Amino acid sequence: MSHPHPELQKPPALPQNGLRVIGLGGLGEIGRNMTVFEHNGSLLIVDCGVLFPEEHQPGVDVILPDFSSIRDRLDKVVALVLTHGHEDHIGGVPYLLKERPDIPVVGSRLTLALIEAKLKEHRIRPKLVEVKEGDRSKFGPFDCEFLAVNHSIPDGLAVGIRTGAGLVLHTGDFKMDQFPLDKRITDLRGFARLGEEGVDLFLTDSTNAEVPGFTTSEKDLSPAIDQVFRTAPRRIIVSSFASHVHRIQQVLDAAAEHKRKVAFVGRSMVRNMGIAEQLGYLNVPQGLVVPLDQLERLPANKVALVCTGSQGEPMAALSRMAARDHKIRIGKGDTVLMASSVIPGNENAISGVINGLTRWGANVVHKGNAKVHVSGHASAGELVYCYNLVQPKNVMPVHGEWRHLQANADLAISTGIDPARVVIAEDGVVVDLVKGKVKITGKVPAGNIYVDAQTVGGVTESILKDRRTLAEEGVVTVLAIVDADTGKLADPPDFLVRGFVHQENDFDKAIPVIERTLAHAAKEGIGDTLQLEQLLSRDISRWAHKTFRRSPLIIPIVIDA
Repeated sequence: MSHPHPELQKPPALPQNGLRVIGLGGLGEIGRNMTVFEHNGSLLIVDCGVLFPEEHQPGVDVILPDFSSIRDRLDKVVALVLTHGHEDHIGGVPYLLKERPDIPVVGSRLTLALIEAKLKEHRIRPKLVEVKEGDRSKFGPFDCEFLAVNHSIPDGLAVGIRTGAGLVLHTGDFKMDQFPLDKRITDLRGFARLGEEGVDLFLTDSTNAEVPGFTTSEKDLSPAIDQVFRTAPRRIIVSSFASHVHRIQQVLDAAAEHKRKVAFVGRSMVRNMGIAEQLGYLNVPQGLVVPLDQLERLPANKVALVCTGSQGEPMAALSRMAARDHKIRIGKGDTVLMASSVIPGNENAISGVINGLTRWGANVVHKGNAKVHVSGHASAGELVYCYNLVQPKNVMPVHGEWRHLQANADLAISTGIDPARVVIAEDGVVVDLVKGKVKITGKVPAGNIYVDAQTVGGVTESILKDRRTLAEEGVVTVLAIVDADTGKLADPPDFLVRGFVHQENDFDKAIPVIERTLAHAAKEGIGDTLQLEQLLSRDISRWAHKTFRRSPLIIPIVIDA
């Protein structure tokens, strides 16, 4: 099995008729999925998503893939294919289109409707190409065939890509639910047909590769959802991902059966469900969904709310209800149904929301105490099934952290695929398919690109380090008025301290340190303010660490007397 090596260099030129595959995101993390295919001078991009920040990335809104390796060749991009409408696959599209707005954006009807709504907020009018399962379209040298796959959002697609180098099959995000609500199953006949033709490279969704067996069917949740609607004495508040149309369909069906009116709460929920209903993906019985203000006038046992915030996001509706900062006031007898997964890293936030809701008297039903969630990704049994069905010549696991990619690679090998033809790559690692064999040939830059409010890429690792220091250690600003001729302090320095615990005169003991630094600088002939500030910052930091065993951020300001 090929592993990436940290010492990888820039890749050599791609041999004529070879196919180059570079994952710029989604390899080694769950999010910002983006794969670039290069063949005979043209580029095809599959997906362009965002990754959500972790606690050690304060102030960051989202993280994008790094476009730097293709920036000077954006004119060679023949299409951007979107497999489905989740944020980790479409969230980065506005940022890519800002660099070249006329890249054809290819996807299914629902996916394009969701990206169009997002691009409208960024004031971008995209060039959209709608496809559906069964379609075959040529984009430059890439002959693409689209196949239906079942996932936790409707209208997902896998894509078969035929080139002179061979046939690639990219599953997108998928599972093999045999009884989906929309009866649109993953096209295993299509997978097998491509397998017969000969799949040279199979890119497979690794998210659930560590989970044995098969992913439960979505419709198996209906008894638990129905029980909540049958037994809840007062209001029901359901939280879910704003894109999980089928989960929300089950909630609407239960509400209709138990004669409860429903209101959608939260901007993304209202927008997405509006789009899904308009395009026929969500079936809403007439009169069932009403505006929130109308719902508030109905008896408590006749209403249900569907809202965002299932991951404990602080600004979303559910968290604000838990914190008593929402016009919906949770009270005794209310039932909250959290019909979603726990994304790793959000456990504490979700636990905090459950505690808050329980404190106000709500009965909280969640995946820990009821069968109210199933995953959207294929488990190990389904992945093995696909390897045996497709019998690919080479495999590259995608969409997962290192442990998921490794587990998926092991599954492929367990079905008899030659370990030398199973390649685990990280973001930026270059995989070439030449004469039917895959090989890691180099690495391109694939760092984190941080979006912080209006700035893209302005936040660097050193800025994040400063933010973490500010959060954990506090900040001390030292104002020193220095006599430019003698290099001595003209006045005692001022210390402005924030977020750092200290006694009133603690910093007076730093004055000798400052005087020594200034005297040394004068001796060396250093009179430049910026250099003085750097020296003071270094010496005061050392002193603070020695004195307090803390490392606050030191900001010296030197003023010429």
